[in-house]
Amino acid sequence: MCRSVTHCQAPRKQHLSQESKGSMDDSALYITASEGRSVLRTHSPLQAKVVMKVPLLEKTETKEELPKGVEDFDLEMKEDPTAVADYANHIFKYYREREKKFVIEKYIERQPDVMRSMRAILVDWMVEVQESFELNHETLYLAVKILDLYLTRVIIKRDTLQLIGSTALFIACKFDERTPPYVDDFLYICDDAYNRKELLAMEIKILKEIDFDLGVPLSYRFLRRYARCAKVDMEDLTFTRYILEMSLMDYDLIDCSDSALAAAALLLSRCIKGEEPSWNPTLEYYSGYKMEDIYHLTQTLHNMISQPPREHLSTIRSKYSHKVFYEVAKIPIPEKLPL
Repeated sequence: MCRSVTHCQAPRKQHLSQESKGSMDDSALYITASEGRSVLRTHSPLQAKVVMKVPLLEKTETKEELPKGVEDFDLEMKEDPTAVADYANHIFKYYREREKKFVIEKYIERQPDVMRSMRAILVDWMVEVQESFELNHETLYLAVKILDLYLTRVIIKRDTLQLIGSTALFIACKFDERTPPYVDDFLYICDDAYNRKELLAMEIKILKEIDFDLGVPLSYRFLRRYARCAKVDMEDLTFTRYILEMSLMDYDLIDCSDSALAAAALLLSRCIKGEEPSWNPTLEYYSGYKMEDIYHLTQTLHNMISQPPREHLSTIRSKYSHKVFYEVAKIPIPEKLPL
């Protein structure tokens, strides 16, 4: 919604006697600030100009010395304003700290009317919606997080599961999309199984339950950071994205750290593609994980993508079998990893 723009008028100068007007400059009527503190007094008290002293902040923080063999990616991106190189490292450290706030516990045991297979089918459908509406990948990842956060805290009936998934996408679109789809679009993709009132009521319930906090650290964002710092090419990055997106359907991975999941997916893709070394000092530094930290998680992901495709859960494989995604879903997966 457009906000009307109002023009502010300049402050009206206080009334002066005719004699004062003739002998005074307009600037004398305003208090100004600059370096140093002094009060300059003239013959008239109205002409007093107060100059405030503003102490200069000294930069006390020194740049962290990088370990041997680590490329300074942020220094290379210093001139690119979109890379926010001065703050990028701090931003992702902050994301790592915030992961503790969004830990998702295994909830299926506490949901008597929901099964693991139902969640997998729902996430597969959410990927299809993301493709149909051409939404950002961040929107999909955030929506799945919202879904899991809600199911961790609220016992539901299975007939509302698709409504929750659709509403989670609706909320994520408002957060991440420049032009989010309309409410009616989300009702349409549910074959009008729910009405507008139900969807908006569910939106309120979900937002209250997650305390309106949508700043969830996402594995997809971590992956983009790691890949940029390690200068991973687009085809290898796409293969890693395929592995990471497949992990969204795996219930066993919902309680994993997003930063670790992104690192493990990247390590797995590099192992499969035969990259040497599969984990270098640059990746270790920027991800904060050594190879041994993510070894077991990498094996779990390898197990996951080695499973034969299931017909009713084929959206992600079909998506990444397309030429625009370098047909990475067709890359043969080895039985054992050279780890």
